[in-house]
Amino acid sequence: MKLSTDRILTTHVGSLPRPQDAVDLLFAQDRGEPYDPAIFEETMRRAVRDTVNKQVESGIDIVSDGEMSKISYATYIRHRLTGFEGDSKRPTPSDIDDIPDYRDKLVKEGHSATYKRPVCKGPVKVKDLSSLQADIEHMKDALAKANVSEGFMNAVSPGTICVFQPNEYYPTHEAYMEALADAMRQEYETIVKSGLLLQLDCPDLAMGRHSRFRDLTDEQFIHHAHIQVDALNHALANVPADRVRLHICWGNYEGPHNHDLPLTAVLPPLLKAKPMALLIEGSNPRHEHEWEVWATHKLPQDKVLVPGVLDSSCNFVEHPELVAQRIMRYAQLLGRERVIAGTDCGFGTFAGFGPIHPTICWMKMKSLSEGARIASNKLWGRAGTAN
Repeated sequence: MKLSTDRILTTHVGSLPRPQDAVDLLFAQDRGEPYDPAIFEETMRRAVRDTVNKQVESGIDIVSDGEMSKISYATYIRHRLTGFEGDSKRPTPSDIDDIPDYRDKLVKEGHSATYKRPVCKGPVKVKDLSSLQADIEHMKDALAKANVSEGFMNAVSPGTICVFQPNEYYPTHEAYMEALADAMRQEYETIVKSGLLLQLDCPDLAMGRHSRFRDLTDEQFIHHAHIQVDALNHALANVPADRVRLHICWGNYEGPHNHDLPLTAVLPPLLKAKPMALLIEGSNPRHEHEWEVWATHKLPQDKVLVPGVLDSSCNFVEHPELVAQRIMRYAQLLGRERVIAGTDCGFGTFAGFGPIHPTICWMKMKSLSEGARIASNKLWGRAGTAN
C-alpha cells in the first residue's frame, strides 16, 4: 500500500458520479431489459478512463474506477452470485422514521433509488465473475493511460450484503455470514492478485445499527458486528493486510443521524478486522468531533487511518484551510506518516442518485488535494499556505 514520508497523500471512498449513458445501461441491466453488451463494455471503459483522469486532474493520489459498472456498492453481487431472487423492502433509517413528515417528504421528492434489493432464497455460490474481470481490465487500462501507479477497487463485505439482501434461506446469521464469506473470497483475491488495492465497504458495522439491525439492542448489534468481522477476516485469509482498505460509515444520507452509535462503540470489532487502512467518517456534523477518540484509543501499529476530511452529503465546498486543519488533528495524534486524507463516503453511492452535484464533487476533490498540500507544508515545516 502506497504510503508517504514527505507529504499527506489523498484518496476517497470509491464511488463517483456516473455519466447518464452509464446510468441508463445499469438500470436496464438491473431490470432485465435488453441492452447491447458491446455498447455496455465501451461505455464503462470510457467512463472509467474519464473518471480516473478527473481524479488525477483534481490531485488525488490513490484513485478508483468510481464504481462505474455497479448500480450500487452492495447489490451488484446479484449478478455475480447465486441464491438471490426478487426484491425486498428498503428499511428507512430509524432516525428518519422518527420524523414521519420528513420521511414522507424524501419519498415524495424521489430521494430513494429504485434498484432491486434481492432476497437470499438459496445457496450462495460464485456464479459469474466476468464483470469483475472487465472492471479490472478497464481500471488497469485507465491507470496505465493516466500514468498512475496505484488504484483501488471496491467490493462489498459479507456483512453489508446481509444488510441489503436479507436472508430467508440459511438457518442462522452465522451460517449466512459463512456462506457469504466463502462466496466473496474469490472476488477479493482476484482484485488483489491483479495488482489493485482492495477496498471493503463495511457500513454494516455502523449504519446497519439503524437499518437492518434496528430491532437489536446495542449489545446484540456489536455481537453481530464481531460475527461479520470474523467472516470478513475468513474471506481475507489469503490476502495480505497491506493490500486492503476498509470503509465504515453511518450512512451517506442527509438526516439527523441521532441514532448513530459513537465511534468508540464500534471500535472493538473494527480494530480486529484484517485490513491495514481504515477509512472512517470524520467531517460531517455528527462525527467530526470524534477525531479526539484517537487521543485515548490506540490505533494498532500495523494500521493507518484514512479519516474523512470532506463531507459527502452536502454541496458545501470545504475551504482548503479547513481541510488542512482536519488533517492536522489526526496527524498530530497518530503521526503524519500514518494518515491519508479521504472523504466521509462516496459521491455516487447509487447510480444516478446522490446529494452531491457532479461538478461540485470535483470542486471538493480539488479542495481535498489543496488542503493536503497545506497540511503537508505545515507538518513538514515547509512554507506555503492557501491562496
